[in-house]
Amino acid sequence: MTRQLFDLSGRTALVTGSSRGLGHAMATGLAEAGAAIVLNGANAERLTEAAASMRAAGHTVHEAPFDVTDETAIIAAFEDLDVRGIAVDILVNNAGIQFRRPMVELATENWRRVIETNLTSAFVIGREAAKRMIPRGHGKVINIGSLTSDAARATVAPYTVAKGGIKMLTRAMTAEWAQHGIQANAIGPGYMLTDMNQALVNDAAFNAWVIGRTPARRWGKPDELIGCAVFLASAASDYVNGQIIYVDGGMLAVL
Repeated sequence: MTRQLFDLSGRTALVTGSSRGLGHAMATGLAEAGAAIVLNGANAERLTEAAASMRAAGHTVHEAPFDVTDETAIIAAFEDLDVRGIAVDILVNNAGIQFRRPMVELATENWRRVIETNLTSAFVIGREAAKRMIPRGHGKVINIGSLTSDAARATVAPYTVAKGGIKMLTRAMTAEWAQHGIQANAIGPGYMLTDMNQALVNDAAFNAWVIGRTPARRWGKPDELIGCAVFLASAASDYVNGQIIYVDGGMLAVL
């Protein structure tokens, strides 16, 4: 019975930004739990390579190469999945970017780029997924937040605002969709060893700050998001709604 609670066999998960990094780790974990995967990325070549690697490991993988900031492309991608008979049961809104600049030097163009990629995309893709989940009476939406969903840091204002928005978007989704059997929740990763963070890892002072500030005394690994993602995607979380679970080595728990 316990194993069945976490079994994703017969389900299909769309993970945005999943050709590498945290998205790819979670997609792989969901596939290992039994789900078919729809990989997404804007770079078609990288996406094809990621899909081939997962298929070689025996997983069922579909590809959806669209830019998460392009609403027309998002709608077309869902319509294409409909035509192919691929029903998305689990959505992981993972795609995101970072841009570091003091606010007094921040161009509005870059503010909008981060907000559109990290927040607006989760709304648009979530909306399209929910339109299809509601008639079926079930679905899982997992939005990827951040430590900055609850705590601000200097020089990352648009990222902080977007990830704070993810927390409240998750609650808004819950308010409207829980009655239809859809559970919307979020994961808030701490400082993780990804390509996007490599420059920070290489910065001796920043690296020392992360290790010193985190009770676990280390950076997180992408694979350490898998357990939480599988839980939120599975029947084990059928009465969990509107929550954000921080996978941060304890950073937010201490001053």
